Amino acid sequence: MIYLDHAATTPVPEEVAHAVYDTLVSGWGNPSSQYPIGKQARDAVAAARETIAAALGCKSEQFVFTSCGSESDNWAVRLALHQNRHAGKHIITTAVEHSAILETCKALEQEGCSVTYLKPDKNGDITASQVESALRDDTALVTMMLVNNETGCIFPVAEVAQLLKAKKSRALLHTDAVQAFLKIPFRADTLGADLISVSAHKLGAPKGIGGLYLGERIRAPKPLIFGGGQESGLRSGTEATGQIAGFAKAVELRADHLDDKLAHVAAIKAYAEEKLLALDGVVRIGDGTAPHILSISLVGYPSANVVTELGAQGICISAGSACHRGQLSHVYRAMGLDKKTAAGVLRVSFGPETTKEEIDALVSALKAHRDTRFPML
Repeated sequence: MIYLDHAATTPVPEEVAHAVYDTLVSGWGNPSSQYPIGKQARDAVAAARETIAAALGCKSEQFVFTSCGSESDNWAVRLALHQNRHAGKHIITTAVEHSAILETCKALEQEGCSVTYLKPDKNGDITASQVESALRDDTALVTMMLVNNETGCIFPVAEVAQLLKAKKSRALLHTDAVQAFLKIPFRADTLGADLISVSAHKLGAPKGIGGLYLGERIRAPKPLIFGGGQESGLRSGTEATGQIAGFAKAVELRADHLDDKLAHVAAIKAYAEEKLLALDGVVRIGDGTAPHILSISLVGYPSANVVTELGAQGICISAGSACHRGQLSHVYRAMGLDKKTAAGVLRVSFGPETTKEEIDALVSALKAHRDTRFPML
């Protein structure tokens, strides 16, 4: 199998699987228990938190485990609004956020909040000046992803943080960094965001575990789940020690020689872009600079058919979420793509293990089967 969909999820290395297994077999105690096997589990959770926080660039007490990136996003938005409930009920976000943000904002509109959705330009980019123009006295939250999951565009989160500080705005800043953590260089302690969402399964860890960074401006945060007081009383429920151990091991592996890994992925992307854009009918979508995501369109060919055909040959890429419930992706609609181009969008995404030979196989498959096997629109 040739796996070129690392933005969707990532393979789990053996070392990570062993870390999960060892925890489940030997460290299965309840971290809240006071006897030795409980303390062993508690110490393992604490050590994992230290590892992840160090890689993220924050203090361990600023990092809370969640079940996934979507949970982190939902919680962050509502937490920020609760803290700033006396400041106002206005939210600024982008029209190209992950559905975890957009659907939460839609729900909050039904609860009386006002939401401004910033549209990208034709290249998929959002600017800090757009945020400045939308900023109001009653703005409680700005939520903007760090890397777009469909285009790979990097959004100016640090610049927005400086803008809010210069304007002395009370608005809190949240960023969905699911596609950014250990994929582009950044640190929580210098980025300027008050809340940062991350997810483990984008890094070679098991699904079912994520996290939320709580910055210094987050005061007395409202708990997500009430109960036994786990996660400093913010998210009650017995900790998923196996997934947490896997998360930490995956972070440890990914962070080791990270600069070399990022350089390799960037080189693979450049190679893929050169080879794919040389094919007739293939165009680049957006100008995303994240090294692990390349968005293209095989114009005139429905992406779902292309993905299915390639999958049958053992090549895994994504339709770039081009079709969702029978409709074109909200990202490409917001960018103003014509229907034929948007319907042909393919997302190719890379990991540290991706090789040029795998890119060559993808290019050969597209070239050989484009006219003979893929029905045109």
